[in-house]
Amino acid sequence: MVNDKYSKIKQIKEYALVNKIPIMQDEGLDFLTTFIIKHQIKHVLELGTAIGYSAIMMALCSPDLKITSIERDEKRYLEALKNIKELHLEDRITLIFNDALNVKIDDSFDLIFIDAAKSQNIKFFELFERNLKDNGYIITDNMYFHGLVQKNEKEIVSRNVRGIVKKIKNYIAFLKDNDKYDTTIYDVGDGIAVSSKK
Repeated sequence: MVNDKYSKIKQIKEYALVNKIPIMQDEGLDFLTTFIIKHQIKHVLELGTAIGYSAIMMALCSPDLKITSIERDEKRYLEALKNIKELHLEDRITLIFNDALNVKIDDSFDLIFIDAAKSQNIKFFELFERNLKDNGYIITDNMYFHGLVQKNEKEIVSRNVRGIVKKIKNYIAFLKDNDKYDTTIYDVGDGIAVSSKK
């Protein structure tokens, strides 16, 4: 079973590469799973399932962990369902097929992991922070957006990419100005923000 598990994970990573599906960098994922173990996280809400890679890796790092994950792209959602089933994790990972901005959840979570449309980070944060337990954490991936956030915006040729970079910079300012949370941006993977409830 162990070998099957690792070959399946390798297969998921290869599928992501071939199909140009963004998944977490290894360094960022190590940071996230270590954080989950260290803080004894039991219940995670993930915004942006993609093909289920990060949800699977989180579930595998802690047998007590339950994850609810939201994905709006049907093809990715169906691929995630298949991957989760093949690894026998469907009892611990619940998938919701919808745009996260249209989802209302009553559960509360130790950790909310934001890894969806970068331009909507502020909306995601504001919409789901009510689901965060006291002493909970909100973690956001891609704060560097492939190194482009640290660049001069004029150097970015694509207008669309420039717009995303500007929204991420606005989100960083939003986190720093938010007096309900302490936020640290860690220089791992593609930049990871950890916001802890005061």
